[in-house]
Amino acid sequence: MLSVSFVSSRLIFLFVTLLSAGRGMKGGKGKSSLSKQAEETNLKKKKQIVSKESKAKKPIASRGKKEKKDPNKPKRPPTPFFVFLEEFRKTFVAENPHVKAVAAVGKAGGDKWKTLSDAEKAPYVAKANAKKVEYEKSMKAYSAKQDKASDDAEEGSDANEESEEEEEDDD
Repeated sequence: MLSVSFVSSRLIFLFVTLLSAGRGMKGGKGKSSLSKQAEETNLKKKKQIVSKESKAKKPIASRGKKEKKDPNKPKRPPTPFFVFLEEFRKTFVAENPHVKAVAAVGKAGGDKWKTLSDAEKAPYVAKANAKKVEYEKSMKAYSAKQDKASDDAEEGSDANEESEEEEEDDD
């Protein structure tokens, strides 16, 4: 990808070359067909550079429309760290009632999590795995419900098409 400084310096160069192509210079002659062609190609190049620059400045959010989330879809299960953080947050707030910043709680929880051994992390891993199994069950039920709903919608549209065909045959 071209940098902005390169593009702007290229545009300045093109502008200067267009100005010096026989305009306003002492002893300059009228434009020949060759200089007109050169000017046209320079303008085309300039337009291409400007279009590339404008494409680079587009915000990421406007690239595509996001699908709306289904409120009935089950939430993803927490990782072992977040299971630990739920419990740690309660104890941290009880011990430090003056600290209100969420970032401070997260930072202290992360530091504590790093110091825990695998044996100390085991109960949180087990809870996270149990929540993951529960999530997978609820996702299977959710996807089965979604499939059933889409099948019903397809059957309804098929029935409508068949009835329309029968009506056309009667005519």
